[in-house]
Amino acid sequence: MPLDPRQGDVEDDAASPGQRSLLAIAGSLLVEISLPKLLVAWAASLLLPGLLLGLAPLVASAWLASLSIHARALTEIGAALTLVAIAALGWFGWRPLLRIAETNFWSLNALAVQPSYAFAREALRHLVERAWRGKVTPAFRMRLRRACSLGAGVLLSAGAALIALLAWPATRWTASLNELALMHHLVVPTLANALVLVSCYLAAASLAWGVADASMDQPVDLAAFDTVPSGTRIWRVAHLSDLHTVGERYGFRIESGRAGPRGNERLDRVLARLSYIHAVNPLDHVLISGDMTDAGRAAEWAEFLDALSLHPQLAARTLMLPGNHDLNIVDRANPARLDLPFSSGKRLRQVRTLSAIAAVQGDRVHVVDSLGRLPAMLLEALAPHRERIVGFADHGGILRAASLHGVFDDQFPMILPPDQADGLGIAILNSNAETHFSFTNALGLVSDDQMRRLDAAMRHFPSACWIIALHHHLIEYPMPVKAFSERVGTALINGSWFVRRLQAFADRSIVMHGHRHIDWIGACGPLRIVSAPSPVMRPDDVTTHFYIHNIARGPDGRLQLAEPERIDIAGD
Repeated sequence: MPLDPRQGDVEDDAASPGQRSLLAIAGSLLVEISLPKLLVAWAASLLLPGLLLGLAPLVASAWLASLSIHARALTEIGAALTLVAIAALGWFGWRPLLRIAETNFWSLNALAVQPSYAFAREALRHLVERAWRGKVTPAFRMRLRRACSLGAGVLLSAGAALIALLAWPATRWTASLNELALMHHLVVPTLANALVLVSCYLAAASLAWGVADASMDQPVDLAAFDTVPSGTRIWRVAHLSDLHTVGERYGFRIESGRAGPRGNERLDRVLARLSYIHAVNPLDHVLISGDMTDAGRAAEWAEFLDALSLHPQLAARTLMLPGNHDLNIVDRANPARLDLPFSSGKRLRQVRTLSAIAAVQGDRVHVVDSLGRLPAMLLEALAPHRERIVGFADHGGILRAASLHGVFDDQFPMILPPDQADGLGIAILNSNAETHFSFTNALGLVSDDQMRRLDAAMRHFPSACWIIALHHHLIEYPMPVKAFSERVGTALINGSWFVRRLQAFADRSIVMHGHRHIDWIGACGPLRIVSAPSPVMRPDDVTTHFYIHNIARGPDGRLQLAEPERIDIAGD
């Protein structure tokens, strides 16, 4: 026949950056995107937080002015009662107002401030490295990246300060209650207030981030693996990532299109090989660092869980975490489609992912409270929400989605505690940024709240060694980058900050991630980092591989990383 449908066609390459240029995908996006939805999404994500942030000082000043007026008229009983009422309103109302201002400030920080700095830093690095192409040694590249971090911080700080100065004449920091009743007169001053506040923060923060990034240890290839003394307990950890299970027998992946694998036969071979290895030399853990599915669809999760269920010994040792393809793909065939911030699509992908994670490891991993304690297993933590999750999955709806707000985020980090005081624990993080757009699905962010709970949990087991598992790469690899999109479109936005926060535990921890399918083992100072290749995302006739890592605790309590075992999976 003229066309074999099993081989796919151009439609399978529609959203593949491997088969189409980003410019071509962006062109299709501009033609097909829904402008009304885009405007609503921008308004809800940026404009509304800005208005609320800029309005906070006006509300506070109006309350103080009213309090002052009534304080001067205390001779009358009515004024005294009014004063008490206003004071009570302020006492009980300032906390919600402060929370609203704080929430919206950090929302703008995550959506605009940190991405601006990361974009400027990586853009400057990319331009400089391209200008010095062919002359850059690893040591020189490290110095260039330090200088570019500092330069980006200085340039962005100066630009933000200039914006604040230009916006200052339009600001207004005080208002009366009567003026607050005429809100349309305060829209421009409110937005100007928000712009000045965010710009001042960006000016200070970008300079601080630039100095911190320039002074921190840069990533380097791991110099040598550790030699583990005989008789030392060794944990064998198989590290898989980016399996991208599809829901169709002849389905192709979004990212690779027809240049990649078809169906799930490669996944079946990976699990079969791993099961054989486990029978010969038992594994302690199988870590899958995200992107178990290609687009987070129910059929894909069903295929993945069915494949894993054929190997119960592996399933009992498997730990997995969410990747951007599990959560952030709005439409696998249309990168122009977007979710509104309050739509139910993102929440549905979250509950699918959380349910699958609970099915695999829910009776082994714990959730963490703010003190680092492990109050409940994952299944126990989800039990109070079970009926609402099922109802939402069956019927959908914005209100049902809103009732599950925070349920997904509250479960991270998940902790597999060490089996003894000086054993090996595994911390499972969610590093996916809140995006509502398939085109920006790959961005990553580790929240400060999640980092605080991780810090508390690791301090709760001071003698244990740790695997810190997440999906996104922490920091740019010490190697040339071909495309700028690789530096900013797939990055952990606050990766440098995250690396600095982990330095306190660097001697007894190792970070394992996936995301970009790059096979690399290196370090940032004493913190060792393992980036996993994908054992699936290559053409069917090409050999792929993964690693089994050998981890031990040294006599001095430091984590030791022995040379890993490379496992090849032959092509068809």
